Amino acid sequence: MELRSVEELMDLLYACRGAGDAPGLGGGRTDPHHHALRTAALLRRSRPADKELQVAGLVQAIGPLLSPGDRTAHADRAARAVHFLLGERVAGLVRGSGPGLGPADDDLLRLRQADEEARSAGFDAGVLEDWRTVLELLAARNARLGAVD
Repeated sequence: MELRSVEELMDLLYACRGAGDAPGLGGGRTDPHHHALRTAALLRRSRPADKELQVAGLVQAIGPLLSPGDRTAHADRAARAVHFLLGERVAGLVRGSGPGLGPADDDLLRLRQADEEARSAGFDAGVLEDWRTVLELLAARNARLGAVD
């Protein structure tokens, strides 16, 4: 599946609500939708200028919806789905590797740390609608860059 619009992505992210809980702290479970919001919020706090990293933390939640039952394919499916819309760097971060990442090790490490921290974080991370503008800006920038190539 290849996402072609922010609206399609938003629909998938909303569908993550209660769609198979992710492992949480101490063997508990956490809602993937809220986990994605907390991950993105933590990345916004630690790297406020890096919108691509923040969005990677948000959109990795769609992997289980795209490949239910196949945990090994979650990251790859999510990366392929967002590549056209959000670009190579976001896709590479979601996948966990890839070209165009710049200081990839630091970015991937921060993404993994935020993902882990979000499993036990108990703060209000806002609502998904708060991310629409950021997603639209990244999609528009990626579309302009794609048109130049």
